[in-house]
Amino acid sequence: MIEHRTLRVALLGAGSVGSQVARLLLDNTDELSERAGARLELAGIAVRDVNAPRDVELPQELLTTDAHELIVGADIVIELMGGIEPARTHIIEALQSGADVVTGNKALLASHGAEIFDAADQVGASVSYEASVAAAIPILRPLKDSLAGDHVRRIFGIVNGTTNYILDRMDREGADFDEVLADAQALGYAEADPTADVEGHDAAQKAAILASLAFHTNVPLEAVHCEGIASIDAAAIENAKNAGYVIKLLATCEQLPGEGADGEAISVRVYPALVDREHPLASVRGGNNAVYVEAAAAGPLMFYGAGAGGRETASAILGDVVSAARRHIAGGVGIGESARGDRPVAPIGRITTRYQITLDVADKQGVLATVANILSDGGVSIARLEQTIAEDETGANRARLVIGTHRAREQALSDTVENLAASDVVVRVVTVLRVEGE
Repeated sequence: MIEHRTLRVALLGAGSVGSQVARLLLDNTDELSERAGARLELAGIAVRDVNAPRDVELPQELLTTDAHELIVGADIVIELMGGIEPARTHIIEALQSGADVVTGNKALLASHGAEIFDAADQVGASVSYEASVAAAIPILRPLKDSLAGDHVRRIFGIVNGTTNYILDRMDREGADFDEVLADAQALGYAEADPTADVEGHDAAQKAAILASLAFHTNVPLEAVHCEGIASIDAAAIENAKNAGYVIKLLATCEQLPGEGADGEAISVRVYPALVDREHPLASVRGGNNAVYVEAAAAGPLMFYGAGAGGRETASAILGDVVSAARRHIAGGVGIGESARGDRPVAPIGRITTRYQITLDVADKQGVLATVANILSDGGVSIARLEQTIAEDETGANRARLVIGTHRAREQALSDTVENLAASDVVVRVVTVLRVEGE
């Protein structure tokens, strides 16, 4: 039998993912060691409370509250604590000690990624983070390595399983948002405080990471345009169905060509969007994720699978651990990030898209002409229009208009919606949804 060098692995965090990583490392030591070319020894697990109950039974002697002691002398540090601090401090400490780092901390990478990668470059260490986006789906390594010689034009996809579960059930069952959210919380798909998911913040963090890799530039989280799904109701779902669409919360990253006074830039955005029911993303069900990549030479590619789950995410973590071990054994400096460009991130108003606008309007003569004139004055043309009549809570007739537009600049469309909202004939703007994936 080949005698392998031993690499000490320190694990920070033993939550749903960390405990699965620990158990798989312990149960599959021999197999993982053969793949890595080094014996992977789990040196210890840093936790807040060594006596806290856990879903997975772990050896008590491996648990410690002293993360610093574990990091010192470790060859590979796996950070699964979550949040910004003390995770950031521990990762910097690990890199400065010469350890390679594996993390799934999307919030930290989205807000402090540049600092962490610079720290790794200074000492020749590596930072691996496949698990930070779409759990088990291998999407970051293909962007970083397989497509490094290509030109990625656009990425868009479903990167939050909670919102996809909610929207999918609303679409298939006609259920209300609040009802499905409550079910998602009961099933463990959504947290007790679902804000990060339903307001789009989780997807925005992942979009910043995807865009940084795809376009080789640092994308700060604050530059990502973010909208959530709380405004989506059963009527919006039904209107989308009638027009041949399904509603998905999409993270979209694309390169924008220079136009007139506008130079080349990138757009990074998250919002609920209409996707044609024939598009592959429309068939992504439940809590699954899928990322659609459009590259100049490779063409369209789609990556699909589980977007969450302890074991699923642990799979991505261990893949990074094996890669880090191989690099450690081979020696030399770690492969740095290619996010060295300085491409500007364009404001949302610069993108070109199509809208589906749903309005409640007064049921009287001349309303359609007034609405059409407002659209025309804004440089927005109508592609389709559907009108229904119903009574409001007072018993008065109200007309509902569902207007599909042709493509136009986002700023022109947004300004037009504001003008519609201010019109005397419009009772309220019900929903405004963009069309993606065309």
